[in-house]
Parts: sequence; C-alpha cells; structure tokens
Amino acid sequence: MKAIDNKELEQALILLEEEKGIEKKYLLESIETALVTAYKRNYDSSDNVKVTLDEQTGETHIFSVKEVVKKVEDPILQISMKEAEKINPAVLEGETVDIEIVPKNFGRIAAQTAKQVIIQKLREAERNLVFGEFNERKGEILSGIVQKADTGVIIVDLGKLEGIMPRKEQIPTESYSVNDKIKGYVVDVVRGNKGNPQVIISRASGDFVKKLFQLEIPEIYEGLIEVKSVARDPGNRCKVAVSSADENIDPVGSCVGQKGVRIQNIINELAGEKIDVIEWNEDPSIFIASALLPAQVMAVDIQEEEKQARVIVKDDQLSLAIGKAGQNARLAARLTGWKIDIKSETQFREMLASMQEDEETEKVEEQEEE
Repeated sequence: MKAIDNKELEQALILLEEEKGIEKKYLLESIETALVTAYKRNYDSSDNVKVTLDEQTGETHIFSVKEVVKKVEDPILQISMKEAEKINPAVLEGETVDIEIVPKNFGRIAAQTAKQVIIQKLREAERNLVFGEFNERKGEILSGIVQKADTGVIIVDLGKLEGIMPRKEQIPTESYSVNDKIKGYVVDVVRGNKGNPQVIISRASGDFVKKLFQLEIPEIYEGLIEVKSVARDPGNRCKVAVSSADENIDPVGSCVGQKGVRIQNIINELAGEKIDVIEWNEDPSIFIASALLPAQVMAVDIQEEEKQARVIVKDDQLSLAIGKAGQNARLAARLTGWKIDIKSETQFREMLASMQEDEETEKVEEQEEE
C-alpha cells in the first residue's frame, strides 16, 4: 500500500544519514518498529505482526507472522501445515509464514507514524550532536548570560545549550542577576530531562582558577610554567603552587606580573578573592614552609610514612600561620597534601620540657622497681 511520500522519505533518510550521522538501516528499523506498535494500538490486535518499509517506493507492507503446526490451537498465532503449504510449498513444521494483511486506512496512520519517528530521530540527532560538541569542551571556560537566578541554581545561556551552576559551584560572596555576563568552568555535560544535554559549570572549583591562570599567563599556556596544585576557599582566599623546569624563569614573578597586573586580572574575575602564588618544591619541608606564607616558618619536621609535618613558628607568627578560622593552615594542607601541625616556639619548648619530664619520671619509677 502506498503510505508514505517516497520523495519526502528519501530526503529525510539522506538528511539524517549525511548530515546527522544516522544510518538509513537504523532509521528504517525504527520506523518499522513504530509501525508495528501503531498497528496493534489502532486495530486492537494481538497478532504477531511485522512491517516492512520500502525506502525506494515508500510502500509499507504488513504481515501476520504465524507458526506452522499440525494442529492449530491459537488461530491468531498459528496456522495449519495444509494452509501454510498454499503460501509456501516448501515450509516445514515449526517454521513461520508471513501472511500479508491490508488494514483499512492504515496508509494515513503509517504516514503520520513515519513522520513522528523521523522528527524524533532528528531531534535525538541534534541533541547528540550538541552533547558531543560540549562534551569535548569539558575543562574549558565558557561565557554566558544569566537567565534565571532566583531558585538557588543559576541558569546560564551558553548559546546552543543552557548551563547549570548548582549552589555548591557558586562563589558564596557573589550575587547573580538576570542578564549578567559570567564565565564558568565546564565541570561536566549530562543528559537532562527528555535527554536534553545540560552543561554543569562552576566558578568555585580550583580547576576554574587553574584555567584562568592558563588563559592569563602566557608562560603557563606555553608550558614553561606548570600549575602544580590549587587550594581554594571560594570568595575568600586561594593558594596556587607553580613551578618551572627553566631556571631562568621565576614562576611566581611571572604569574604575579609587573606591579601585579597579571594576577590582578584573575582577582578581578574572582570578585576580589585573595590569591597567594607559591613556588612548588619537591622537598616537602620547603614546600610546606612556603605554603604557610605570609607566616614565617622556623622549622619543619617531616614524618614521611604518616605524611605529617610539625611546623614551628615564632610566637608572634602563630595566629598568622593558622589564619582566621584556621583558613591559612587548612589551605596549606590541601595545597601540599600533608597534614600540618603548627606549634609556636613557646609551645614547642613546653612540649619538649614535658616530654623530658615524662622520661625522667619513667627512669625514676624503673629504678624504684629495681
């Protein structure tokens, strides 16, 4: 039966295969599967049916598929050997035969169904194309316009897609309004409602800062300086460890720039967040001492197995080393990957005296027991 305009079908198949990457075979199978469902739904049928679609002519053919048996118990699904041989003389028991059926008005239903499937597959192809495009941009910084900012979750127009910035990915000290232009780091690309791709962006992650350094500082972009690690308290303070294999390059000075111009651009993007740029060192004691800047460190005692470090500072440097609410010490620990125990010089001397006193007490007790 002539059900579908063959020119429209051919054009749709070419469009989806050449431009959207959907194979003709897959699309035809999808249409045929949909036609089976449409037939059963519209004709309230429990037949075992199959539908074939000729891509050249646009014709659809519907067949009732029946099993060949000696004795028919279910005439809907079975056919006798005698009747089956009229259709195919070579048929054997247990095989199936296809009996073509021509339901009334199915041509219109078939055309509508095929159109719906093509539209659906076209939309899926578009979504997959956009998903793939943005999925390749994970780890990049994108700019967009804030669309919604009243539900805790910020929705950003990125052009082809919308970006979603959950509360945990926002800088707590920032406020966002509709039509604000903002930048965000692409954390992930996921499938949202109805399979629509959604971009998860962040302004609070350490990777956002790392990428900003790469964009702002040519030596990092060119690979002459490497950002080793980032520890961040979004909106308040950030510590960045950098290094260079070239002895002629000052990694910290290059990142800060003349009169702090380079680092200031990054600070402005982060709404005034303070940034400490620290030179990375393979010696953990030197690296830990640098990570605690601006505090001045007297000594660092390393315990390799536990990956713990005891740091001694002058009495007037203790509060600076620890920082407000422990922020400086916490960021230094995250930056270096070491547990850090900070003691003032007085505390350290008292601790040593206490340990010495305990040792002497133990000796006295041992002598008394003897």
